[in-house]
Amino acid sequence: MSILTQKTISKKITFEGIGIHTGREVCLSILPARPNTGIVFKRIDIKNNNLVEANYANVIDTTLCTTLSNEYGVKVSTIEHLMGAFYGIGIDNAIVELNSQEVPIMDGSAKIFVEAIKNAGINFSDQPIKIIKINKEINFVDGDKYISIEKSNINGDIEFEINYKNRIINIQKNKINIFEDDLENVFESRTFCLYEDIEKLKKLNLGLGGSLDNTIVIKNNKILNDGRLRNKLEFVNHKILDCMGDLFLSGYKIIGSLKCSQGGHKLTNQLLRKIFSDKSNFSLIEIKGKQLPHTFANYHTLKSIA
Repeated sequence: MSILTQKTISKKITFEGIGIHTGREVCLSILPARPNTGIVFKRIDIKNNNLVEANYANVIDTTLCTTLSNEYGVKVSTIEHLMGAFYGIGIDNAIVELNSQEVPIMDGSAKIFVEAIKNAGINFSDQPIKIIKINKEINFVDGDKYISIEKSNINGDIEFEINYKNRIINIQKNKINIFEDDLENVFESRTFCLYEDIEKLKKLNLGLGGSLDNTIVIKNNKILNDGRLRNKLEFVNHKILDCMGDLFLSGYKIIGSLKCSQGGHKLTNQLLRKIFSDKSNFSLIEIKGKQLPHTFANYHTLKSIA
């Protein structure tokens, strides 16, 4: 099969864990899906109207995670790490079954999802992958936070910056190319929080499943977890993972250069809504058979996109 065709997993994979915000135990299974299905969540604890499409228009809340809902009010939350794994590996189609609202946090990163998907294997279809190319600069600003994306010949870049007063986190910057770089450091980077924010979260009924097993906790200027950081840019790399997952709610691989400072789930979703509000903002890249579109000059790079 062509590397330019849509992909799904080869067999069912099951995970068990806890929801970081609900604190509830959850069982999640990823199943193979037909071409052009996209990523669809299925709440098997609900009998009727239980399908929720992974689409930016279905995002109803971005408070510390991304929450989706269908028209019947059936919700799925904290989808960003799994979606980031799908985007980074190149999984276009999958059914994700879960018996509770929240995707399990696992170890706070996408590492466990990525390893399991790779071990299960990937199936290629005969349908072309879906790609859009950004045509012009688009941005969204919220106070001191901003996100922008502009056209690029071939790359899918994310350049991210965070700035915390805490000395451990401080200022971190990183830039990755989703389609060319080794994303191991991004996949393995865990969610994090400041110790002084924990009680605030719990008063909001959030973070009820958080622990040192799934979250890096920083108190004053010390990391409370045993062991070292997994990589020297783990904090900003986790933000890049979140951004990748939220971007994949577009349903496409995106050719463009994205920059974000102090952003999060809300800004990425607002950017997607702005992109798709005007068809002149992007172009659909059509791939027919084994013919490559003329907009792609480098076949080697295109292989990495696929």
